[in-house]
Amino acid sequence: MSGFGEAFGTAAEGGLFARAISKQDASHKESAGHFHESACLNCHTQLLGDHCHQCGQPAHLHRTLSALWHDIAHGVLHMEGKTWKTLPMLAWKPGELTRRYVHGERARFVSPMALFLFSVFLMFAVFQAVGITTPTDFTTTDQIKASFKDLRESTAERQKNLTEKIAAMESDDPDRAEAEEKLAEVEDAMEGFKKISPRLENGDGMVQVNTMNTGIPFIDHGLEKWNKNPGLMLYKMQTNSYKFSWLLIPLSVPFVWLLFFWKRGIRAYDHAIFVTYSLAFMSLLFVALSIALTMGMAMWAVATLATTIPTYHIYRHLRGAYSLGKRQTIWRLLVLLFFIQIVIVLFLNILLVLGAL
Repeated sequence: MSGFGEAFGTAAEGGLFARAISKQDASHKESAGHFHESACLNCHTQLLGDHCHQCGQPAHLHRTLSALWHDIAHGVLHMEGKTWKTLPMLAWKPGELTRRYVHGERARFVSPMALFLFSVFLMFAVFQAVGITTPTDFTTTDQIKASFKDLRESTAERQKNLTEKIAAMESDDPDRAEAEEKLAEVEDAMEGFKKISPRLENGDGMVQVNTMNTGIPFIDHGLEKWNKNPGLMLYKMQTNSYKFSWLLIPLSVPFVWLLFFWKRGIRAYDHAIFVTYSLAFMSLLFVALSIALTMGMAMWAVATLATTIPTYHIYRHLRGAYSLGKRQTIWRLLVLLFFIQIVIVLFLNILLVLGAL
């Protein structure tokens, strides 16, 4: 027994020694873009499985282009399955998705904020690609007045030249009739200018932002900037709508809370998850509809889908997320649709203020 024990001890000692040597070599060994580590390369903890139990880094790393493309696909599309579990539920069972996430099933689904940010980025990228952008080629009131003045002066100059030309002609000149006809046309144009000039000077029929005076210097300065260059300000609004789209979440949560404030067990966090998932779905829906419009779908069909699908989705989302009956869901849906208009107005006003900065 003593010989067996000694032999076993020697073998164990040799195995431990060999393992220690292999650790030192393998922790720094790399061949053909593949690491052969036995300790975590991030925190140097001894590996016990496919991931480091200390920091969570994968046990097997690569330095190859194929690994880079795998990381890109994993980061963007969550190829491990989160996205493909989340998107179908977001479309068909949004209430169940929200309820399960709120109650703790976090690792199974894409987080609402991550999905919201990705969907907003995708929406604006697709809008730019298909040409759905805010128009920026506006003509200001001052530019219209300047153009009108130049046209009136050039017409008056032409009237003067034609009058002098006709006065110098003989009565039997063959070109006189044609010149008199042109002069009559120019005189008619001048009469029209005389009628339009007072209305143009008063701004009748035109929106003039700078005529509003709130008495608050900051706001009045912003209104003046909007009047001078509306194209630039609308471009800034479009840019800020992407940067500050997350503001829709805190703006919406209080209104959703008003629909349930007397119910126990429902927290503001639950409403935030509901709102964020809902906004993510709407962004993805508009992406799909904009692509469909570009591919030739009729405008009336796109408009119909853009109004009916969101309403039906919110109905299903409310009913499933908060476990409501049909009547309870319907009246809350009607009130929420009104609240949504308020939120949109508030958001646009914030964009107006930000654009004036």
